[in-house]
Amino acid sequence: MTNSVYAMLSKQAGLMKELNSVANNIANASTAGYRREGYLFSEYVQRLGQDDYSLSQTNVAGRFFDVTPGSFTSTGAPFDLAIEGEGFFLVETPRGERLTRQGSFLMDAEGQLVTHEGFRVLGDGGSPVAIPIDASNITIAQDGTIAADGAPVGKLGLVTAPQTALAREGDNLFRTDEEYQPVEFPKIRQGFLEESNVNAVIEVSRLIEVQRAYELNQQLMKDEDERVKKTVDAMRKL
Repeated sequence: MTNSVYAMLSKQAGLMKELNSVANNIANASTAGYRREGYLFSEYVQRLGQDDYSLSQTNVAGRFFDVTPGSFTSTGAPFDLAIEGEGFFLVETPRGERLTRQGSFLMDAEGQLVTHEGFRVLGDGGSPVAIPIDASNITIAQDGTIAADGAPVGKLGLVTAPQTALAREGDNLFRTDEEYQPVEFPKIRQGFLEESNVNAVIEVSRLIEVQRAYELNQQLMKDEDERVKKTVDAMRKL
């Protein structure tokens, strides 16, 4: 392959990553606590030789998550929780502890606070949150203190980790290989859910833009292939 094809292939690979990212954002525009994602691109330039031109290729420099808070929606449900400011809820999954901003929780048959997937929500100190099943009034204070019929029964804790250390998984969860830190002054709002921070209109516009760039680059690759074939055919006739 020619150097021009290598350059276009690198761009095509980057556009495909961006296309998948934007499509995922649109699909989760209504997912509570979802964080918009995207890719950071840079230019990789390689010197080919003393008398040759340099080769410029697209390089995926990294992935980022938009930390802009989403709007709050009032639900009135006692186990719907929204985070103001920084922090994540900590949940226990079969794959280990994970972080999430999606605060739509339930109380299971054993009185433990769990996600809709059945993952246990961990409280301050890393232990599961247990609530008396027969409690008629559950309140959760801004600092995460849980009270059942006026008596404290536990406390939710929020944790934080560097954005660059976060990796997205399914079920709106994040994984981190670095040690997370507790949020010193958590702000939790009971009876609310944080909406996705995806702007669907902007993402659809971006999707069209990326698709057009992909199709244009694909056509350029076809044109380059035809040019090479014609050059080879012309040389054979000499």
